[in-house]
Amino acid sequence: MNFDESQVIGVLAEIFGTGPGVIVGIGDDAAVVATSANTVITTDMAIEGTHFNTQWSGAFEIGRKICAANLADVYAMGATPTYLVVAVTLTGQETIEWISELAQGIKHEASSCGAVVVGGDLTRGAFKVISMTALGEVADAISRSGAKVGDAIYVSSLPGWSAAGLACIEKPEPNDLEQYAIDEFCAPTLDYSMAVAFANKGAHSMCDVSDALVIQAGQLAQASGVQLCFDAAAFENSEEFVQIQELASSTDVDVWQWIFAGGEDHVFLATGKDLPGLCVGEVKAGTGVTGLEMKKAPDTWRHFN
Repeated sequence: MNFDESQVIGVLAEIFGTGPGVIVGIGDDAAVVATSANTVITTDMAIEGTHFNTQWSGAFEIGRKICAANLADVYAMGATPTYLVVAVTLTGQETIEWISELAQGIKHEASSCGAVVVGGDLTRGAFKVISMTALGEVADAISRSGAKVGDAIYVSSLPGWSAAGLACIEKPEPNDLEQYAIDEFCAPTLDYSMAVAFANKGAHSMCDVSDALVIQAGQLAQASGVQLCFDAAAFENSEEFVQIQELASSTDVDVWQWIFAGGEDHVFLATGKDLPGLCVGEVKAGTGVTGLEMKKAPDTWRHFN
């Protein structure tokens, strides 16, 4: 180990700096921030070997990916992200450069949304763990329980690219399309503006598709007490569908396995009237989800087997 805790804190304080509403930032016992609205709070934990792999991803990509996962949860509530707190377990084998790149990745993603890292914690352990808490502000939160019969169903973009990237990650010489998918797996590109547009247009319900569309749709349907009826053909209207279908065919994979059962794209799923995005179905009376059938049982992410 070529650094001590005070050195790391010094580097992080320089990278993250301060921002609007920050009264006390990094370096004290706790952060102090000014708030003026309903506060949305979410937290996420990423464990090396389960949620990220340093053989596949650089520290900057890892920082971006983990930060994006938290920001997406805030946006999915119709809120605007404000502050982040990050706790990291390191093995002691990392370099100060690796830690700096991780922080730069977090800063890059947070800054794209106007959010500020205001503190956190450092510990030493057997493997890397990154835990992040995000805060946001909202006047009226949008939950999963607001879907109404007669709503249309929308997604902010086509899911499946992260799963496609995982399928291509170990290819020795990926082509341009495969590399695009790999990049989306290592650090997904989120269109946060679509979540804002969903909220501004009056979405009745919304969630972030982090595990899989089929899973998150089921959770939303259950929370709202309705049936979500998807039209698989509607997904083909996306400009990206031809590319992801081409990639699936070249790897002998059912493209719907990626689109319906893949995760970590953090695409936004919403219901409402005349929303932007890709309209992929409608909300009806009943329970559960229809229209997301695949050739075989979905191979989705499970926290516990």
